[in-house]
Amino acid sequence: MATKDLTFLFTDVEGSTGLVCALGNDRFADVLAVSRALVCDAVSRAGGRVLEARADESFAVFDDPQEGIEAAIAAQRALAAHDWPEDLQVRVRMGLHTGVAWEDDDHLVGLDVHRASRIADAGHGGQVLLSAETAALVDATLRDLGEYSLPGLVAYEQIFQLEAPGLQADFPCLRGAATRGLRVALADDSVLVREGIARVLVDAGMEIASQAGTADQLLVDVELGRPDVAIVDLRMPPGGGDEGLRAAQEIRRRFPGTGVLLLSQSLEPAYAAELREDANDGGVGYLLKDRIADLDQFAAAVHRIAEGEHVFDPALEPKLTRA
Repeated sequence: MATKDLTFLFTDVEGSTGLVCALGNDRFADVLAVSRALVCDAVSRAGGRVLEARADESFAVFDDPQEGIEAAIAAQRALAAHDWPEDLQVRVRMGLHTGVAWEDDDHLVGLDVHRASRIADAGHGGQVLLSAETAALVDATLRDLGEYSLPGLVAYEQIFQLEAPGLQADFPCLRGAATRGLRVALADDSVLVREGIARVLVDAGMEIASQAGTADQLLVDVELGRPDVAIVDLRMPPGGGDEGLRAAQEIRRRFPGTGVLLLSQSLEPAYAAELREDANDGGVGYLLKDRIADLDQFAAAVHRIAEGEHVFDPALEPKLTRA
């Protein structure tokens, strides 16, 4: 049976293997018991329920997401204030997500439970991470960390960091999580050219949303995938004329959130001027294919177009200015 909306809290002791090595098995077991007790006490006082507490992990649920916030803050403060042996620090990562689950033999299961666990896994000791769902429901100071791809989850997750007096504020990049790169659609009738551009963009941290060999297929890909930028060869099948330009103009008209970058073997100032005139204040660009060889500059141009800028080949600038 599905539950009503619940807020899930997962916690995990950071560097537990190192603590075992430093303390030995018996003393580590004592430390682990204390850390678990501090977390469980904070959960109970805030009105939550601990469903599982084993090894160095715990799993708790709350009917009210604000209670989850209160428990996480109280637990982190208690862990930081405790007098741990040998001046060691016992630091716990925490993750909160609000959703539904299914009850199965006194266990809660479901995708939202996994999402909460993955969010916790991405954090560092002392850090409290929230999903966008939980962030929208609580009264708290939050830092938007951006969108991340978490292991095992298909969709990107918007991750927030909880901030409060007594909690550490600065941490390294999230663990095992990839930031959302620009999504790019490619269109060129040469597979080799497409693959070469794709390799450059992937190495620059971007995601290839689609590859097309015709202008018509590109339009279908953009409609379905809504990439950040479409990179289009000027001369595309079936005619080998200006089909790429026409596709770029159609993308700007129908999908104003997608920038377009037109690539050409040679300078065509009239086409570049036409593209610029039809930009509608969106990101557009026109570059010679030779510019791809300057990997950093090419990647930077794609980013600028995604941000709404106009990027035209330096060799075109005088001609466009006179036009």
